[in-house]
Amino acid sequence: MGQGLGPEVLANCRALYDAEQRALAQQVPALARDLAYGRDPRHRLDLYGTPGPAPKPVLVFVHGGGFVQGDKGGDENWANAAVGRMAARRGWIGAVINYRLAPDHMWPAGSEDVGAAIRHIGNVVGSYGGDPARIVAIGTSAGAVHVASYLRATPDHAREIAGAVLLSGLYGYTPIDARDERYYGAASTYPDKAPLEAVATTRLPLLVACAQYDPDRFQAEFIALMNDRRARHGTMPRALIMPDHNHYTMAMHLGSRDTRLEHEIAAFIEDLP
Repeated sequence: MGQGLGPEVLANCRALYDAEQRALAQQVPALARDLAYGRDPRHRLDLYGTPGPAPKPVLVFVHGGGFVQGDKGGDENWANAAVGRMAARRGWIGAVINYRLAPDHMWPAGSEDVGAAIRHIGNVVGSYGGDPARIVAIGTSAGAVHVASYLRATPDHAREIAGAVLLSGLYGYTPIDARDERYYGAASTYPDKAPLEAVATTRLPLLVACAQYDPDRFQAEFIALMNDRRARHGTMPRALIMPDHNHYTMAMHLGSRDTRLEHEIAAFIEDLP
C-alpha cells in the first residue's frame, strides 16, 4: 500500500485486521462505557479490563483522524477500541477517549481534552482497579499531537502521568499544510502553537515510534525529534521504527497477533520508575 493516505488505503488496512479484531471484541467487553469527563458530547471515554487484587497500570489511548474525525469505537466499530482491549488482555486497564474535533473546536481544544480526560481517569480509575500513579498516555497521529501538546500545556504533567507513547506524530519540526490549518489556524501562527519544545525537553519517560511506510513528513518529524533529544539530553528516548507498517496500521494492529509494538509498550510500562 506504500506511504499513501486516504479512504481507500484506510479501508484496505482495516480489512487486514477485521476478522481478528472482531474476535477480540467478542472476548473483551467494556468495563465501563461513555463515562463523561466534561460537558461536551465528545467528552466521553470507555474503560476496558477487570479489577484485580492489586491496582493495575492504566493505558489511555487518544485516537488519530487528522484533527477532524475519529472515534473511540465500541462493540461494532473495533478501530481504536482495540487498543483498550489489548491493554485489558495484558492485565492492564485500558481507557479510550473521544475529544472535540476541528474545525468547530480549534487549537488548543485537543490538548485541553486530553488533560481533562487524564485528570478524570486519575480521580475515578481506582474504583475500576486501576493505579492512578501508573497512568500512561498513548496517542497516534493527531492523537500523538494532542498528547504532546498536553505535555506543553501541563508543566507538572509528571504528577498526572507516568509516561507517554507517541506513535507517528507531528511535533513542530516540519511546516504545517492546509489540512492542519483546520485545527491550528493560519500557518504563520503554528510555530507558537506546536508542541516541539515540550516533547523535546520533557523529563517524562517517552516511547516514540514511526512506521516504515509512514508518509515522509512523519518520518522527518521522528528523525528530527530523535536528533533534538540527543542534542538536548545527551541520549535519545526509547524509540523504534515499525517494519511492515504504515500510518494507519501503527495503532490499528494493536491487539492482533502482531505483538511487536505491544511488547515494546509493555516493556516501557514495566520499566517505568
